[in-house]
Amino acid sequence: MANPFAGEVEVTLDGVAHVARLTLGALAELEATLEEPSLIALAERFEGGRISGRDILAVIVAGLRGGGWQGRAEDLRCVDVAGGAAQAVRVAAELLVRAFAPPGA
Repeated sequence: MANPFAGEVEVTLDGVAHVARLTLGALAELEATLEEPSLIALAERFEGGRISGRDILAVIVAGLRGGGWQGRAEDLRCVDVAGGAAQAVRVAAELLVRAFAPPGA
């Protein structure tokens, strides 16, 4: 089970629950993947609603890797996300909120 106080979000892939969180390393990976120059630019990109399906996938992959998963983005191409695309968007949004929100917010 995910611990929201540790920035964790649960995502279920092919019926298996995984814990995802955007650690500093995962955020650095996300910056590189999305070609953003800084965490501020990354946050502004998402706050401004400039988000694509590729971005959602990149956030989820980074979060899963921050949670200890050893896979790659390609591994998720044919995976069933419980709740579908709408849930994937919610998971990505929650990961970003928990990564950037001040404690207790």
